[in-house]
Amino acid sequence: MTNSSNSMFVMKCGGSTLAELPTSFFEDLAKLQEQGVQPVIVHGGGPAISDNLTKLGIETKFVNGLRYTSEAVLDVVEMTLSGSINKKIVRLIQQAGGKALGLSGVDGQLITAKPVAAHAEVGLVGDVESVNKTLIQGIATLGYIPVIAPVGVDATGGRYNINADTAAGAVASALGVQQMIVVTDVPGILKNVNGEKRVLSTVTVQQIEDMIDTGEIYGGMIPKVRAAIACISGQVKQVVIVDGSVPNILGKVLSGESIGTTITRMG
Repeated sequence: MTNSSNSMFVMKCGGSTLAELPTSFFEDLAKLQEQGVQPVIVHGGGPAISDNLTKLGIETKFVNGLRYTSEAVLDVVEMTLSGSINKKIVRLIQQAGGKALGLSGVDGQLITAKPVAAHAEVGLVGDVESVNKTLIQGIATLGYIPVIAPVGVDATGGRYNINADTAAGAVASALGVQQMIVVTDVPGILKNVNGEKRVLSTVTVQQIEDMIDTGEIYGGMIPKVRAAIACISGQVKQVVIVDGSVPNILGKVLSGESIGTTITRMG
């Protein structure tokens, strides 16, 4: 198996999507791996984190789509993302016949991080400083799908909660892959057209900025599209936002079928 950028793609799986993904999704991943295509997965786990925080009596608060993260919240974030969610994805891939290896951004200093600019408002939320692409490529060369939980670490060992979309964009940029696929529970970026919500098949960075300004893109979708913009500023040519429940969705995207919303650098 090769780990060149031509055969490798980064997939981000939203936490709200994970529980709803059909078994066939993971079977498709295993088939792609058999065919010599190398997926790299970065996952979220928002709903599970919120559930665990509620069980422990810890308040959940969001600021501009980012979870406010205290030390207590970060303990739960790491336990949930690096523990139960990460291992569930690995199990599902392996049950479907694939090979996967789960790790977080802390392992091998895979993701080094620094506080976000708005850390006073959001707490221990991090921006990605660097990605250890050699580690990811090494795991791929061994024949495994890397499954990465977005918890980062700094030079002093301090931990940071990193938005999964931001982490996936940074991993894609570091690997220089051709394509990043964002698997969500929506069919793509929606726009109101004559009172109807329609999926935009393609959209440029400037159009995204305009839609954020007008409020057509809001809340949790903002980090998704911001991560896409950051990602395609490097070697990545495009980012595709798709609904994970669509049969053979990954194969369709990789074969060039027009599905979901494709974000491009320019029109």
